[in-house]
Amino acid sequence: MTTPAAGREAGELHVVGKGLPKVDAAAKVTGAIAYADDIDLPGMLFCKLLRSQHPYARIVSIDTSAARAMPGVVAVITGDDLPVKYGIMPTCEDELALEHEKVRFVGDPVAAVAAVDEETALAACRAIEVGYEPLEAVESIEQALVSPDDEPIHGYAGPANVHRLAALEFGDVDAGFAEAAHVREDVFFFEGNTHLPMEQHSATAQAVGDKVTLWSSTQDPHYVHRALAKVLGLPMGSVRVVAAPHGGGFGGKCDPFSHEIAVCKLSLMTGRPVKCTLTREEVFYTHRGRHPVLMWVRTGVDRDGRILAMHFRSALDGGAYGSYGPASTLYTGALQTTTYAIPAYRFEGARVFTNKAPCGPKRGHGTPQPRFALEVHLDKLAADLGIDPVELRRRNYVRPFTRTVNWLRITSCGLGEVTDRVLEASGYEHRVKRPGHGMGFAVSSYMCGAGLPIYWNTMPHSECILNVGRGGVTLLSGATDIGQGSDTVLATIAAEELGLSPGDIRLVTGDTGLTPVDLGSYSSRVTFMAGNAAREAAARMRELLVRAVAEEKGCAPDEVAVADGRIGLIAFEEAAALAEARFGALSTRGSYTPPQGIGGRYKGAGVGPSPAYSYSAAVVDLDADGRSGEIRVNKVWLGHDIGRSINELAVRGQVEGGVYMGLGEVLMEAQAYRDGLLRQPSMLDYKSLTFLDMPEVETILVETLDPEGPYGAKEVGQGPLLPVIPAVVSAVHEALGVWVDEVPVTPDKVVRALDARAKGKEPRYGPKSFPQIPYPPLVKVAPPDAATAAL
Repeated sequence: MTTPAAGREAGELHVVGKGLPKVDAAAKVTGAIAYADDIDLPGMLFCKLLRSQHPYARIVSIDTSAARAMPGVVAVITGDDLPVKYGIMPTCEDELALEHEKVRFVGDPVAAVAAVDEETALAACRAIEVGYEPLEAVESIEQALVSPDDEPIHGYAGPANVHRLAALEFGDVDAGFAEAAHVREDVFFFEGNTHLPMEQHSATAQAVGDKVTLWSSTQDPHYVHRALAKVLGLPMGSVRVVAAPHGGGFGGKCDPFSHEIAVCKLSLMTGRPVKCTLTREEVFYTHRGRHPVLMWVRTGVDRDGRILAMHFRSALDGGAYGSYGPASTLYTGALQTTTYAIPAYRFEGARVFTNKAPCGPKRGHGTPQPRFALEVHLDKLAADLGIDPVELRRRNYVRPFTRTVNWLRITSCGLGEVTDRVLEASGYEHRVKRPGHGMGFAVSSYMCGAGLPIYWNTMPHSECILNVGRGGVTLLSGATDIGQGSDTVLATIAAEELGLSPGDIRLVTGDTGLTPVDLGSYSSRVTFMAGNAAREAAARMRELLVRAVAEEKGCAPDEVAVADGRIGLIAFEEAAALAEARFGALSTRGSYTPPQGIGGRYKGAGVGPSPAYSYSAAVVDLDADGRSGEIRVNKVWLGHDIGRSINELAVRGQVEGGVYMGLGEVLMEAQAYRDGLLRQPSMLDYKSLTFLDMPEVETILVETLDPEGPYGAKEVGQGPLLPVIPAVVSAVHEALGVWVDEVPVTPDKVVRALDARAKGKEPRYGPKSFPQIPYPPLVKVAPPDAATAAL
């Protein structure tokens, strides 16, 4: 008789891999789910924040007397009430919930009001008088690199307004370039953009004595919990953070935010619940979106197009505060090597402060920008050599179970197969070229969660508890579902182990007062990390149930099959009763910590390592008008190495969502500024794809069964976005014969590239040079030897 465990290893899965409805689908479509702004507590007050109208200014005075005297105003606070700085990264805790010395961007909060309704709170904010001394604002990367006449945006940064510098070399890059038969260099720019979730940020706090509970639309209740305890001066046991159901995150709700801290402080002061829901314009200024990045890349290849050396430089416009900036800087250089076998690699990166809304970890977190630059650069390199661009890539693809030059560990790798599948499905290699029509190809990779936590410790990254009792099965996890379907993933994994359906699993998630720790929904980590923790907890519960039934029936445990709501021949509920009688209260736990040794040991090695990497390939078919520059995307083929689909329907939805966001970024999205003001701080003015703009998407899933993923699964939340952007740029070049080396690729840029060609100039639109940056001396790291590189 085949044992249940052996059957699962052989692929006999009952719910994993099926396209089942999401476990929260009915509640969402019927409106039963309560989002953060739906919370309504007795006696609740409403909070509004007074925000700076200056991009950069010193605060001279704040007079709140008129606001405090207004009928209906219960409390007013300023920066003096919240003097402790915080930030998501321990190396740059540079934010105050309410600024009281300087404001650093339009929208920086300086005061908060709690009143009986929003209208009164807004009126009170208008009554607060703030005296400002305007300072010279910094509005570009180039300006940030120059020593300021006034004063730096942050005193701890420098030189000038440089926030973070990195300089790493792996192998002998100069020797590689000296050996190269051909060397090419290019400069690219990727404009910043924002997340545009349907749901605005919202938070409600309720204090009872010196304890406070916060319900918030947050992706990271664990890190918000830490920040609140720090700023409020409370023990972590006196603070509870509950992640409310989400109407979209995409990285925009990863940081701790000032409105979350303000409502907690106001509730502690008043003893009443306090809610703050941001307006759409406030969401634009809260931002934490995609960094604008200027990039320079130089690559040397042999006559066959095999890469011998690469030098990559990046300069990030980080906005006014640190956020995830140190990590974002390193991410712009870390993952080039996870797709291409680069034997010698040099990366120099810089992040600068400017007087704009702070940037952070938008979907892909520092990787879409360099992927755009690298893939377009390789297209141009292939043209120089007269080699097909797909073939040039194939000659340089990484191999599975190897280690990169910067010490990243590659496990499963379906890069070759996703390439084959999208080329075959799209007919790319047999296309007939004609003016105005183009097809573009690009590949990418992304990680399945960061290998190290933000705050260094040796504790698990994800933990789960599974309880079975007379009320059914409950899975407790700190992970938050931000719309990507992670609740369904965890329920499906637990159900597979226990022989149930996903709907049989009750979920309690994202509650620091009830659930064990999970580091949050970012870096595509939940399926891999929380999924492994859930599987371990469920497998331990399965063992208890099987043992109880085996003892009852007098058989060996491996003779007890688990499937279809039964343990052996006994209904699950009866088996649970037997196990409870035998073992007492049924509660098991599972946890996941990434393996040791998946990255290097040099300074900066903490960014890039992951227990596994997904791989994607895209082909884009489009038409481009040679007179107007308008682009119409006809179809996108996206192949993705998923490892294994936990829920195939949800996976396909994630791929299509990634394609949608990638197309928006490459064709129109830009969070651009003029004199410190956002040019489009509304959903009417900020350009994004509509339903009518969205082309057909053909999703092709490749299963490589990663040896460490839960049931072989890998990420799908962020990876599919990355190759779409360069594939569009490549297709525009094929259609019109011009390069647009600046994202977004808008019609005016296409026309300007066409005008340059008509005048006999380089047929290109984009940045002309890369600035001089005071990079530090290179940290030279020896690459893995041959034995280590072949895992």
